[in-house]
Amino acid sequence: MPLIENTLPVLLLWAVLGYLAGSIPFGIVLTRFLGLGNLREIGSGNIGATNVLRTGSKPAAIATLLLDAGKGAVILLIARAAAGEDAAQLAALTAMLGHCFPVWLRFKGGKGVATFLGILLALAWPAGLACCVVWLAAAAISRMSSVGGIASAAASSILVVVMGYGTTYLLCVALTVIVIWRHRENLQRLRAGTEPKIGQKG
Repeated sequence: MPLIENTLPVLLLWAVLGYLAGSIPFGIVLTRFLGLGNLREIGSGNIGATNVLRTGSKPAAIATLLLDAGKGAVILLIARAAAGEDAAQLAALTAMLGHCFPVWLRFKGGKGVATFLGILLALAWPAGLACCVVWLAAAAISRMSSVGGIASAAASSILVVVMGYGTTYLLCVALTVIVIWRHRENLQRLRAGTEPKIGQKG
């Protein structure tokens, strides 16, 4: 973990800002704006890009993916520039929590994979790129977004250490735990053989 250089009030401020940034439900906002229906009543009911794809709109799904990734990356980079690495990693963690457990949606948010990858790219871009490759490979082989997300999260802690970003290890472990926890129902469906494929409509 990075050295703690900021005071508690400063860290609390960035924790709150990170949570607020992460809790913006871009999937719901975009589908409503584009008239694609209530995302909560489509497919899995999830607010992420994979479920947005089930509306039949690839542009909306891509936009959701980029925005969900971007909100994690942007708040980390702003916090890093303004207050340093300790604030940046804390803001990244709370952004992930905000996405997965947004107060506006009664703490029922997304699975966190796009936000996780955006955070990794901003945190340590070589490891982030490697995690994206892991996601693409696992998702392409399985044709399941959940498999890609779980695989990339599981690989992240190893990759950051191997690539020389050891101070990010604890954050990656925390993010991995969140991703796997949010995919617990997917894991049950994978064991049962009922997990939907990418693009499959619910």
